[in-house]
Amino acid sequence: MSLFRTPLLGASALTLALAIPCFAETPFTAPVDFTGRVTAAARERGTPIYKGGPVVISGEGLIPGQTVDLLRGSVTLNGEAPLLVDAEGKFSFELTLDETAATGRQPILVVTENPASAEVITMKISPEVPVAGAENFDISSGPVTRGLYQVAWSGASDAVFVTSAVGRPPVRQSALTKLDAQSLEVLAQISPEAAPAAEDGSEAGLFALYGIAVDDVNGMVWVTNTRQNTLAVYAQADLRLVKQFPPGSANHARDVVLDQAGGRAYVAATRTGNIEVFDTRTLEQLEPISLTSGKRGGAYSAMALDIDPVAGVLVNVSMSTDELAVIDLKTGEAKVIALPGAKAASGVAYDAQEGLAFVVSQHSDNLLIVDVAKGEVIADVAVGAQPLNVTFEPKTRLAYVANRGSGTIAVVDTKGAIVANIEAGSMTNQLRADGQGRVWAVNKARGENDPLGDQIWRLQAKTE
Repeated sequence: MSLFRTPLLGASALTLALAIPCFAETPFTAPVDFTGRVTAAARERGTPIYKGGPVVISGEGLIPGQTVDLLRGSVTLNGEAPLLVDAEGKFSFELTLDETAATGRQPILVVTENPASAEVITMKISPEVPVAGAENFDISSGPVTRGLYQVAWSGASDAVFVTSAVGRPPVRQSALTKLDAQSLEVLAQISPEAAPAAEDGSEAGLFALYGIAVDDVNGMVWVTNTRQNTLAVYAQADLRLVKQFPPGSANHARDVVLDQAGGRAYVAATRTGNIEVFDTRTLEQLEPISLTSGKRGGAYSAMALDIDPVAGVLVNVSMSTDELAVIDLKTGEAKVIALPGAKAASGVAYDAQEGLAFVVSQHSDNLLIVDVAKGEVIADVAVGAQPLNVTFEPKTRLAYVANRGSGTIAVVDTKGAIVANIEAGSMTNQLRADGQGRVWAVNKARGENDPLGDQIWRLQAKTE
């Protein structure tokens, strides 16, 4: 019996009725909630997906015996035969993208039967920016230690300080390392103290070190302890711990930047709208700067920071709402700017001369250049796979972008033109201009035996 009944109202109605399919058995069997996790990734772990390259779509935690079809629009990617979930709840399918595939976030519908369920996943095809222009830079690099995270240069001691942390909690290997800025040789290294047990009594590991900034006025190094929601201060001279702030001082503390002359440290409290503020002389915590999303229902999440102390401007991006906050430190007023074209905004830099903010986003693989006064995006640049951080070098007036996925550093001018794309080992993580024409960068390793990872890089544009 047909599932649909249509009265005979003339030839057109009869034609419509004949076009409606009749099912001997209903296709609408009892559905279930989708279980498990399905991902699309490149064949080599941690590398980007490029057009013309291989993609592995795999699932785990599904129901053994289920069948799976993978659809992009009306095209079934796995062909006529559905994929079968094995006894461990897993499946895997490899395809090769065609050369004309568009970059961006491609939705793939995952449909199962026996029992029926569905889920939409995202396959990100990254832009492949050619490597070029390295001959126009003086480049030095060298190994440091496992798990490099951030880097900062001290003009007072002409030394570079690097944080590192290995693995997920409880983190048992972390370090603050001091290097000679000329030779890149390690001068000193310490491991942080053990953190107190978590509220549930589980081991917390070390006060692992992530974000970093240097205070040459007071001879200190400020670091964030992201896993313990706090931060610490060490002495530059001998890396002695000066103060460990208690857990909870800054939620999921990420970046820290300093106004050395003004005596203030600013810490991004990720997953909140707060930028926590500290006195760099007394080491006391002050009232925070609180940011609110301009998007209806949006929850601002403070991510990366940059500061121009002379201009009195602090900038921050929200990864959860893709917004830029520009804070006037003289008045305390904050301007929040929407970032169309950004997805998971993660890095920011500021140029006071032209009033420009540079924002990179992990999921949209781009650099946005924003005119702060107008609140408008004036350039949208595809810079590489998974750009994580950006810094602006004021002498050459160039922005440097750390592309973690492609392992490159893209160099972009203020108009949005890519002037170089430099190979930088594995998983470029963070970089920072020192105001002297140099840019310092660190990368992470793809496993323990990666010769191209856990290195520090020094770049400087050649002058004629």
